[in-house]
Amino acid sequence: MRTVIETPTFQKQAGKIWSEVERLEFIDWIAANPMAGEVIPGAGGARKVRWSRAGSGKSGGARVIYFNLTEEDVVLLVAMYSKAERTNMSPAEIRKVV
Repeated sequence: MRTVIETPTFQKQAGKIWSEVERLEFIDWIAANPMAGEVIPGAGGARKVRWSRAGSGKSGGARVIYFNLTEEDVVLLVAMYSKAERTNMSPAEIRKVV
């Protein structure tokens, strides 16, 4: 299980979308499943994972952008958005928040 670090950007975005319980459930899950997300081409190894919200399913849920830092044994959560809010984050946007 990896250590999970939340950036201030991620914390702010997560606070708008998830309850504290939902956020902690995701953190526990991603710590145990750091390779779950798909690699985003051109984003320096960033990954995107889909996470369903209560009553919305994966297509209506949230997207979390993160890095799996294997040498440090860390998952770095950098950004989050709801699918209703936007479809994707560009590699350039991801590099800006890191």
